[in-house]
Amino acid sequence: MKKLINDPKNVVTEAVSGFATAHSDIVRAELDPVFVVRSDAPRAGKVGIVSGGGSGHEPLHAGFVGFGMLDAAVPGPVFTSPTPDPIVAATKAVDGGAGVLHIVKNYTGDVLNFETAADLAAAEGIEVASVIVDDDVAVKDSLYTAGRRGVAGTVLVEKIAGAAAERGDDLAAVSAIATKVNSRVRTMGVALTACVVPHAGEPSFTLADDEIEIGIGIHGEPGRERIKLEPADGIVDRLLGAVLEDMPFEAGEDALLLVNGMGGTPQVELYIVYRRAAEILAERGVTVSRSLVGNFTTSLEMQGVSISVLKLDDELTALWDAPVHTAALRWGR
Repeated sequence: MKKLINDPKNVVTEAVSGFATAHSDIVRAELDPVFVVRSDAPRAGKVGIVSGGGSGHEPLHAGFVGFGMLDAAVPGPVFTSPTPDPIVAATKAVDGGAGVLHIVKNYTGDVLNFETAADLAAAEGIEVASVIVDDDVAVKDSLYTAGRRGVAGTVLVEKIAGAAAERGDDLAAVSAIATKVNSRVRTMGVALTACVVPHAGEPSFTLADDEIEIGIGIHGEPGRERIKLEPADGIVDRLLGAVLEDMPFEAGEDALLLVNGMGGTPQVELYIVYRRAAEILAERGVTVSRSLVGNFTTSLEMQGVSISVLKLDDELTALWDAPVHTAALRWGR
């Protein structure tokens, strides 16, 4: 498998260095230990927001560091949680005296290491709250977690919580907003191909040319079932059907629809998926008042897609619309 890398051991450090150089107006990078932080952090009196996890899901999380979203992101090795040390360092770097919120995807390593980091930061006088994201409806337990996995809905939690922090909400209020978003978003994904972790050098699982995996995780974890490839509309019906079964909508309700590519899916295919998903929601009387289409929570070069639906209200809509300026999301500023 051909990749544009040097030494597999240096992939994350070199990528973070390049990212920070490309976006030096927004972020700076620390390389010992490794994390990415807003160039204007810490902000006095503002709640800091830190997220992170294994690399390989870019632009999640570093791509969402900036005004109106994250204050810092901690990338671990590819598909592997960062250790507590860089999480503590990032937490200190964004502490402006109002406390720090950790947004953590529900994977065992991430949860344990962020918990340890929160305890260490608290011992140094920093108030830390944590919100666990578990938006995936595919399976209850997986290879990496107890309970539901945290997947593309994490982007929506980070954006909306980031807007609340930017407007000056206190730690309890920002944490409550993040919890609310997590409770109102559901996601389901599919893989058409596997991805190749740099240090492994071979696909993380095997799919025949005519097979797809319904309910895949963002690390290649097994989903609900492996089926023969079918037309896009049929796949969308399966994915969105599972989402709406888990979180039913009533006619007249508003939704944010996120169609997220897994890294190797062309934009043209993502819009084919979006067309059918929006059609299904319209048939149910649901108004898609906000949308996002693109590669936001990826799995290296995996071909596939996930569909996330967030049940909106006036508060969440206003926070979604609030200005944001990051490498991967920017509007209104």
